[in-house]
Amino acid sequence: MNNVVSARRIQGIGEYYFSRKLQQIDAIRKQGMEVLNLGIGSPDLPPHPSVIAEFNSAILENGAHQYQSYKGLPELRSAIANWYQRFFYCQLDPDREVLPLIGSKEGITHICMSMLDDGDSVLIPNPGYPAYETASKMAGADIIHYDLKEENQYQPDFDALEEMDLTSVKIMWVNYPHMPTGSSGSHELFDKLIHFTRKHNIVLINDNPYAFILTDRPMSILSACSPDDLVLELNSLSKSHNMAGWRVGMLVGNQGLLETVLTFKSQVDSGQFKPMLKAAIKALSLDENWFFELNVAYQKRKRMVHKILDALNCSYCTNSSGMFVWGRIPDPEEDAEQFSDMLLEQHKIFVPPGSIFGSNGKRYIRFSLCSPESVWDETLNRLNETK
Repeated sequence: MNNVVSARRIQGIGEYYFSRKLQQIDAIRKQGMEVLNLGIGSPDLPPHPSVIAEFNSAILENGAHQYQSYKGLPELRSAIANWYQRFFYCQLDPDREVLPLIGSKEGITHICMSMLDDGDSVLIPNPGYPAYETASKMAGADIIHYDLKEENQYQPDFDALEEMDLTSVKIMWVNYPHMPTGSSGSHELFDKLIHFTRKHNIVLINDNPYAFILTDRPMSILSACSPDDLVLELNSLSKSHNMAGWRVGMLVGNQGLLETVLTFKSQVDSGQFKPMLKAAIKALSLDENWFFELNVAYQKRKRMVHKILDALNCSYCTNSSGMFVWGRIPDPEEDAEQFSDMLLEQHKIFVPPGSIFGSNGKRYIRFSLCSPESVWDETLNRLNETK
């Protein structure tokens, strides 16, 4: 019998959905049946060859295996600032407004643990990335969901927000380009968000890892604010540079807020592997051709997903951004979780239900674009075989 008592901060949170589902998929595979996993956004394409070459070279340098600064290499912070200048037209002070992270997901928890207390409230998008809610709960905060709906292009209803009791709200999470729906956002939306949070003295955080994936041009919320605004942005090389397993992210924006996060971060890690940081610097120097070629591949995959959605009688938006496709299940179906289970049981195809991202996702499923063409062809074949 297990007598270990868990801390209150993790009680009621439960294991991450994809962790549980991967166990189920693994059990099916052990029975000799191959499952097509179309759910998890882990890029299957490799980083640029120059990035790997830089890593291999740096691993032989003196000091490569020693502890590094909690703030990363100064050259990396400068590379991040230059990257924001080149692609987002944002001026950042690399020493005061840039903080490298061990992946942006780490940053979500660091932000919550360093800024939230019991009794604070957090505005969380519905649907949205589940980590915003779980990290906020672990920090002791109360959750206030705000609706994102298809008829409003998955943008906040500011009239509805103004009617809420916002007195205890400390942080508002936003995510554009939006996961899971693919809504692109706009500079006009960023202006509205900054005006709203400035008015109510709320910290605004945009989670921006999909800025370069199937977008007309990358946007940053920092381009719409001043250095004094309580605004931060998370970004990552996971999606934009096919470096998900490398765990290189960043938090940029308001200096005072970054110092608060660093206070917590410096207590829980000892920096990152230097050769990986050197490789990240090389990745950040890549030009527009890298993103163009990346998006050619994703655009082709997205068209194949649209064919699959058509075969399932699902509706969808054709001009979505990011590396996911959000499809609405046909009306006769009861809910997306049952629809997802049917695909797994009958076709051995795994597509997560939108309900895991919030109640507004209960009639949607989400495809990841992180599979090669052969997988999409096999998916269509399996669906067509049963017609």
